[in-house]
This record gives sequence, structure tokens and C-alpha cells, in this order.
Amino acid sequence: MKRFLVLLALFVVSAPSLAQSFRVDDIRLEGLQRVSASPVFAALPVQVGETIDREDVRDIIRSLFSTGFFSGVQIAREGRVLIVILQERPSIKSINIEGNKAIKTEQLTEVMEENDLREGEILQQDLLQGITRELERQYVARARYGASVEAEVEELPNNMVGIDIQVDEGKSARIKHLNIVGNTVFPEEELLDLFEIDTGKWYKPLSGADQYAKEKLTGDIETLESFYLDRGYLDFEVLSSQISISPDKTQVFITLNIHEGEIYTVKSIDIAGDPIIPEERLRRVVLLREGETFSQRYMTDTSEYVTTMMGNSGYTNAKVEGIPEKNQEEHTVDVTFFVDPGKRVYVRRINFRGNVKTSDEVLRREMRQMEGASASNSRIEQSKVRLERLGYFKEVQVNTVDVLGTDDMIDVDYSVEEQASGSIQASVGYAQTTGLNLGVSVQQNNWLGTGKQVSFGINKNTYQTLYSYSYSDPYFTPDGVSRGLSAYYRTRDYSKINVSSYSTDAYGADMTFGYPISEISRVGFGLGFINQKIKTGRYAPQEIASSPSLSAFSSNSYITQYDWENISLPAASANPSGYAVPIENNQYQEFEIDTYAITEENLLATQPGFIDEYGKDFSSATLSFNWSRITLNRGILATRGSSQRLQFEATVPSSEMEYYKLTYNGHIFFPLTKDFTLRLKSRLGYGDGYGSMDELPFFENFYSGGFGSVRGFERSTLGPRGSPSWEYRTAVDNNRNALPTGWTDLNRDGNIQSTELSGVSPNYIACEDPTSPQVLNSSYQICEPGKLMAYQTGGVRSIGGNVLAEFSAEMILPIPFIEDTRSMQLVAFVDAGNVFSGYCRKDNFKQLNCHEISADYLSSSAGFGFTWISGFGPMTFSYSVPLHRNENDRTEAFQFSFGTGF
Repeated sequence: MKRFLVLLALFVVSAPSLAQSFRVDDIRLEGLQRVSASPVFAALPVQVGETIDREDVRDIIRSLFSTGFFSGVQIAREGRVLIVILQERPSIKSINIEGNKAIKTEQLTEVMEENDLREGEILQQDLLQGITRELERQYVARARYGASVEAEVEELPNNMVGIDIQVDEGKSARIKHLNIVGNTVFPEEELLDLFEIDTGKWYKPLSGADQYAKEKLTGDIETLESFYLDRGYLDFEVLSSQISISPDKTQVFITLNIHEGEIYTVKSIDIAGDPIIPEERLRRVVLLREGETFSQRYMTDTSEYVTTMMGNSGYTNAKVEGIPEKNQEEHTVDVTFFVDPGKRVYVRRINFRGNVKTSDEVLRREMRQMEGASASNSRIEQSKVRLERLGYFKEVQVNTVDVLGTDDMIDVDYSVEEQASGSIQASVGYAQTTGLNLGVSVQQNNWLGTGKQVSFGINKNTYQTLYSYSYSDPYFTPDGVSRGLSAYYRTRDYSKINVSSYSTDAYGADMTFGYPISEISRVGFGLGFINQKIKTGRYAPQEIASSPSLSAFSSNSYITQYDWENISLPAASANPSGYAVPIENNQYQEFEIDTYAITEENLLATQPGFIDEYGKDFSSATLSFNWSRITLNRGILATRGSSQRLQFEATVPSSEMEYYKLTYNGHIFFPLTKDFTLRLKSRLGYGDGYGSMDELPFFENFYSGGFGSVRGFERSTLGPRGSPSWEYRTAVDNNRNALPTGWTDLNRDGNIQSTELSGVSPNYIACEDPTSPQVLNSSYQICEPGKLMAYQTGGVRSIGGNVLAEFSAEMILPIPFIEDTRSMQLVAFVDAGNVFSGYCRKDNFKQLNCHEISADYLSSSAGFGFTWISGFGPMTFSYSVPLHRNENDRTEAFQFSFGTGF
């Protein structure tokens, strides 16, 4: 109404000058600032050369107002020139939105921009009002029925305005009551369990399932229909859906009225159209069976299977539709699958996008769909999977694009999103079992975008120092034969990681080759050389080095138990030397203790350890063979598929070591629902010596416990423990200083000087009385008359075994509030495993936890684990409790690893 009055007033002012009609020789526009002349001339209903009158003026004013650009329009005449004087509407300088939380500002802004309301545009009041109503509808769609949106316009200089939008979101309406009426076959509880929406279960406090949304209800109704149609109820329908809202607009009441009908059975199955593929082959994928209950899901899946078969044969545009024809009297259905193959399609080009670093050649050699060949959906998808398995890309997408002007050619476009596939860095990390990890390394799985793997570096942690270099070319030949080269030098102190007291110093080199035997399987073999030097610690168990043994003293001699006990008794306070020496007339007396040479009869019987039999320094050539089969959906934190790897390695006969090892690693994923996936893992191993070696070298043993093994137990603590080491007792004081075996008062002053003591080298002690109180004070002593006395010095640490058995079941869980979980994973797990030995020492050894293979001795635990591939490196945490533990197992509830481990 207001616009009409303005228009009428302007027309009255302009009318006297335009009372008579005239011919327009020119048109002049005045008042334009931001609006260009083009839309104005386009809106004018007159042109130069035409004759206009008062009615034409009215049309001009109406047309210009209808553009929405102007708040005022005046028409004037100067001779035969038509003058149009315009007053532009203000433009929008800023838009400010306040009060919104449930819907992000970006989403509200997107709605406004879709309706041409943005900064820099001309303000149109009716458009602004319409948008506020649209924003309110956005909230209504989210069950916020009390939401309101108000817009205020603030005038600014230079014919500009600012728009402030105030949002009152109100409260989200919750579903108070939900029921189904008309069901007789299935109970209401079973049907409601199908729904995404519900009235709010106590065990789903943060699910938002009780928040009403029309889209959710529509989806649940479709789910309900599919449930009945999949069970043969072809007459099923939802008669009505009644939705009521409480007066305060915070509660929703939903009632669904349904009609179930009768069950239909399949009477006949036909294939019509032009299937191209022989009908016998197509019928193999038909899931429906004559005489059985009809299932819409089986019919749909059959259509998809047939479509896939057609697509794999080059007919990627094939259409397959299952058409059911009901017989309501007999309650039967005739199903016809109509096949329209369309034209056979060929691939013109394969294009790659997003590979900034990786060369096209690296991607193209993974293609199983070739250019110029007939298109195959399976080969196109298989090529996508192979790109994902490379581990270079965070995401891979594929699209087929029709070639313009043809109906039988397509282009295949692969879009990749590259991710870090290596590092050139100084690295710092921490692992609970290995401590601080420091290193300077270069590691690239996609070296300079060539797809080659190169790494070299210096890495050090608590138990290992490693200098390494490796190079691998996955396409050493165009057929996919791979070749790898590596060289290394490392030192390891196993006593730092819960293993027996020994260390190794090794260097070596390897060359490996791999051959593809199918799209998902490979075999490989390798040849290598290794030199290892073994160093035993003081507490090395008897399986490694025999004990007790004589030390390399200057003279191997012994004193008697009686003399030892006398000189080691607490000294008189007047004796500054600390030794008990007889005193006569307040003067120390010279003394001498008899020493004797050790003979074989004085030594205790022992069994030889590995080093006693085979030595400490080994050089060996090695051979290896492996087989792998991988169908995982991606290289890191996979969620689908399976992986298996079997490896055999052995030293070459006549090497200084002769042994072999066989290991198997496998895991498989079973998707249970959209959000839950079951993963089963196993790790098995067996090794033994051959030829001149009767057993697997102890430094090649298997270990179990910790990350990547049986969580909840300390690293490498499961399985056999080494027999305690022993030492012959020597005459030393509490500070391990040698006790003297004699004193001669050289300067005749009656006092003991250190230069006057004799026998400064420790002497062994021969047992005389095994019931002596000093000996019986400890249960870790050996005292046999005539034999050298010995005592236990070493603890009972792990020594590993030649048989490994580990199993794990993990449930991959959804992570609350996290949308992109490709770089993190939350699992609930049960782990079980142990290490066993085929040659446990039972005679003179006291070996603990050494068992032959038996499920009764599997240690197990249950808990939760979380892994995050962060920018700082992998971070892994787990918390678990033991379910079954063997004697001497060492548990560790919380375990973690942070940063880059080596």
C-alpha cells in the first residue's frame, strides 16, 4: 500500500509535463550509483523511436519498481528526451547474526546467500522478511517450534544499511510418546527398535534420538516399510502418521497407523529384456526362490548383482529393475527382472587430480582399468582400492564422466587427497617399555613422488641403538616385481626390557624380491648376511651361560669355611682395620690363613649353557621366503578386509648358526553394523635348530606381552623365565673388598697398615659344615663339603621360547562427537597368548613358567584401546585387566606409546 501511494504521488508530479503524448528520441537516466544502466533499460517497456503517453508512464514506473532496486522513480521530459530520475534502495554493508547455537552461523548465512541476501546486494524488505521466515523453518525442521527470528535494519551513511538478525532458538521439542497401531504379527517393541527416533532411553543420554525431526520420522517409516516388505507383506502400508505438539511446543506425540496384510510367496521368476549375459549365469545370482516368501531386499540385491555383472562386462549404463506382480487372491507374486543393457561403454581417458607430489606414473601403474578398453565397474573400483592401499592418500574418490557427443564412451576421474607418507626430521617419542626415543632419520614411503621407499637414520632408545639404511622399489620391473636393499648396525641391551641379562652387537645386509601372484597375493624371497656378537651380563641365566664358574683371578685358590667365618666376624672396636685379629698384651698379632689350589673335585656340577656349547660370535648367511594376501580397505587403521602373512626364514647350512623360524600374522574384519566392526587377530611362531644346533638360539626366541602382543602384561614378561645364575662365594667384605688371608707386621709397630696385608685377591671358600648358622641364614646358598660354596645372584627374567601363540578379538567402536575417524580408532579388546618352549630344563635348572603348548597356560586380558595418528606421530593408549594369569606373570594395567618409536 505504501509503495502504491509513493508511485501515485510521483505520477501526479510528473503528469503535467507528460500530459501529451510525444515521440521519444532519447532516454536519459539520472541518480544511478551502484546499479548499472543495463538492468534499467532492460526493465523499461519503451524504446527510442516509440511514442508514449500517460499510460506508458504508469507502465514505466511499475516496471522499474518491480526490479526491487529503487525506492523512488520520477519521469520527466525535456523536448523529446525522456528523463528517468531514480532513487536507489540502500545496499547492505554488513549482516550480523546473534543468538544461534543449534545451527551454525555458516549454515544460516548459506540459506541467506541462496536467496540473494548478502553483503553488497541491494536491500529488499520483502526478501528480508521472507528469509527470516525461512530461517524459522530451518529451526522448525529441527523440532524447535518456539524459535523466532527477527531482523532489524540500521541506516548507515552513503545510502547503506546494516542488518542485525536476532535469533531466539527456543527449546528443542522432545518425543514424549511414540506408538504403532494396527500391528498384529510383530510386537510393538520389535518394530520400535528399528527406529532412529525414540522417547529417550536411559542408556542413550547423549544420542539425541528423542529430538523430533521430520526427516528422521520419514526415514523410520521407510525402514518400517522395508521391514515388512522384506518378510513378504506386500500389502503393507502406513495409513496415517499423527503428530501432536504440546501447548508449550516442547513435547511431541507420534502415532503411526499401519496395515500389515498377508504374506506373499514367490510363484515364478523371469528374466526379460536383452540381458546379453546367458540367462543361466544370471540366475546364479538370483536370491529369490520359487515357493519361498517374497523379500524386497532379495529382489533389490538381485537387481544390483545383475547390474554389477553387466557393468563388469562393459555395460556400465545397464538398468535392471525387479518388477513384482501380485495375485491378491492367491497371495503369490510373479517377479520379472527386466534388463536394459544399453550400449557397451569404453573408457576414453583416465585422469588423476589432487596428486601434487605423487607422479601420475605411480598412480597409473595401479590401474586395472585400461584406457581404450571396455569399462568394467569391478576394475574401476579395484583400481581405487589399490590406490588406497598405497598409504600415500588420505582419501581416494572415483567418478565416471560421460564424453560429450557420444553415448558409448566415458572418462574415469580419480581424485586423491595426499597425506604425509614419511618424514625428514629429528624425532622424539616416548614409549612405556622402551623409554625416551631419540633419532635423526629420513623415512619416505613415497620418495620424491616416485613410489619408492627410502629410509636412513640414527635412532636410539633405552635398549637399542640403530644405524640403518633401506631402499625398496615396488615396481623394479613393469610387472610389479619389487626389490629391496637394506643395511644396518645395531646394539641391543635386552636387560632393559624385562629380558634376561645379555646384549647383542650385530651388523648385516639384506636383499629381497617380491612377486605378485594375483591382485591380492604376493610371494617374496630374500638373501642376507648377519654377524652377531653376544655379551652376557653378570646375571645371565644358566640357559645362556653355565654357572657358577671360576673368575679370571690372578690365582685360583680357596680358603676353608672355618677361616672365612673367623675373618668375616665383626671386629673389635680397637681394631682399626676392621678384621678380628687376636690381641696379646694390647698388641695385634701377626696371622696367616692357609690357602689351597682349586681342583676339579672342588667344583660344583653344572650343565653347559648355549654360549658354552656354541660360542659368542656368529656369522651366518640367511634365506627367507614369505607369502602375503591383503584385502584391507586402507593401509592405516583399516576397517574392512583381511590380511595374512606367512614367513619362513633360515640360516644357510654350514653357517655358524643353523636354525629356522616360521611365523604367521593374520587379521580379519567382520562388519556387524554401520558403527561396529569385529576384528580378529592372531600371531603364531615356531623355531628350532637343525644340523649342528640342537635348539633355537636364545637371542632369536619369541617373546610375548605388551603393545602389539598381549596388552595388560609388561612387555616380554610372558612365557619361560631363565634359571637363576650362581656365583662361587669369595672372601670379600660387605663392600666387595677382598678380605686378607694374612698380615705381617713389617715395621714392628703392632698396627696394621694396608701395605702389610697379604692376599689382596679374593679367594674362593670351600664348604666344611653345611649346617653352619651363617650358611643357613639364606636359602639361596649351596654348601657341599669339599665343594666351593656358591650363592644365587640372578633374578628370574624372561628368556623367551621357540613357540609363540597370540590371539586377539577387538570391537571397533564409534567415537562420540568425532566425525572424521580415519586417523583414530577406539576398540574394546580381549587378548590371549603366551610363549612356550620345546626344551624346558627340569634337572639342575630351576626354570619357571616353562611349559609345552597348552591352552591352559594362555594368559589373557580385556580392556579398551585408543590409537591416534597425530601430526606428532602415532599415539596409542590402552587400559586392561587380566582375565587369566600364570604364576610369575607381571601385569601392567595402563600402557601407552607416544611419538615415533623405533
